[in-house]
Amino acid sequence: MKLKKEYLILAAVMVALILYLTLHRSNRTHYTLPEISSIPGKQISKIAFEKAGGTVVLNKKDNTWYIGPKAYPADSDKVQDILNVIVNLKVTALVSESKNYVRYDLNPDKKIHVKAWQGESLVREFDIGKAAATFQHTFVKLAENPNVYHARGDFRQKFHGTVEDLRDKTVLSFVQKDLREIKIIGDKKTVALHLKQGVEADGKNKDAAAKTGKSSEPQTPWVDANNKKVDAVKVARLLGFLNRLECEAYMDDSKKNDFKDTVYAVTLQGAKDYTLSIFAKENKDEKTYPAVSSENDSPFLLSDTQIDSLKSHMDEIKTAQNPAPGK
Repeated sequence: MKLKKEYLILAAVMVALILYLTLHRSNRTHYTLPEISSIPGKQISKIAFEKAGGTVVLNKKDNTWYIGPKAYPADSDKVQDILNVIVNLKVTALVSESKNYVRYDLNPDKKIHVKAWQGESLVREFDIGKAAATFQHTFVKLAENPNVYHARGDFRQKFHGTVEDLRDKTVLSFVQKDLREIKIIGDKKTVALHLKQGVEADGKNKDAAAKTGKSSEPQTPWVDANNKKVDAVKVARLLGFLNRLECEAYMDDSKKNDFKDTVYAVTLQGAKDYTLSIFAKENKDEKTYPAVSSENDSPFLLSDTQIDSLKSHMDEIKTAQNPAPGK
């Protein structure tokens, strides 16, 4: 009787265990996440993303990205951010099968529809919704798949840019070590400098070289029109400001020869010559100045702050050339 009782208890435990496992399994959601094939980023040749405000198309030519039919040069960093999302897209969880897209900003008025091509072949297509509450994932819907998924990362904002936002705003760029002459005219001042070649090291450097037994390389200081040495740090600040100068916006409806009243003229000479011309404001209350550059085909706008910085760098060099009495 005792053995029979033990068998009954064991059978009851087994039945309870089976029921538990069966009920527990039935309450679980079972699904398989779609596999997204990998794409080498370098092989993507065209990207398009469509939203309520319009469609932006990026095309790659000779390893450089251009925007739209007018082929504006694109900001390489911003394009790389977009490419990283497309190449590394990975879904991590199923969020919804209800086809209720409004709550995820995946409805037609809110979604961003992304496509990427390799040559003529469409290799990636998906919709971007809003970021998840944790801001560590983004809601996405894959092509020909009605479900909503979590994709790793918060990346919707990378596709928010307009054509103007994605354009490369660099209007002047040069290799500083190649420059030999600098001339800036404006604000009733002129800064004219040239790099003096073959100057021997000063006495201090010679003494140091004698003590260490190492040769002292000739110095190549910047000098003014009177052959007076100019503080190299101040020149470096000026060139640092001018190099990779970015505009506020482009003036695509204007032509370079539309502007006449020059208020600042910058000329840099070296292996190649560079020019930057800044013109009077069209209205005194404007916050920007029209400008043109030898390194850009379109007229553009520079901010008041940028012009103030240029004036400050000029004044710094002029003050160093003509110190106050007693200094």
